[in-house]
Amino acid sequence: MDEPITIAVLAGTTREQRRSVYAARWIADFGRKQAGVEVIFVDPKDFNFPGDGNDPEGKDPRYSEITANADAFFIVTPEYNHSFPGSLKRMLDSELANYNHKPVAFAGCSDGNWGGTRAIESLVPAVRETGLVVLSWDMYFPWIQKIFDESGNMSSESVDRYTNSAQKLYNELTWMARLFKAGRRQLAAATATL
Repeated sequence: MDEPITIAVLAGTTREQRRSVYAARWIADFGRKQAGVEVIFVDPKDFNFPGDGNDPEGKDPRYSEITANADAFFIVTPEYNHSFPGSLKRMLDSELANYNHKPVAFAGCSDGNWGGTRAIESLVPAVRETGLVVLSWDMYFPWIQKIFDESGNMSSESVDRYTNSAQKLYNELTWMARLFKAGRRQLAAATATL
């Protein structure tokens, strides 16, 4: 049996009225049902990122530890004004070395019919610059207020659709995570002998 893969599921906003956190929690719970996968749920409300950038004083040591231990990431972002939230950008900017050569999957959320498409389009170049490797397809939660109730429970008519999409995405993400984990080890070993 392969060693477990650790996936950090990032909720993308600190907004009080956020509904996207329901999708993020659902994706984290779904991931915990995958064989050989350990999930860490990351709520940006639980962290402190003073200042901007990747400087030591701008990091939260708890988040640094999570990103160091994660083999892959799954970012769930709402769409605000055709882009992703500043709180997500701040969280992503705080680490660089810990993201390098690790895969990332996206899920977008909106209270309209776009499902966070434009947020993900804005997010792709930002995360590529960090060294994360973007999967070629995503999940979308349009009209999120119809998918999850006020308690965060998914509607019965949505379960099959999102279960199938999440399974395909987790299959790809864990496959890439194992591949890149082995590659990082080979690179570290080769570098150590120089």
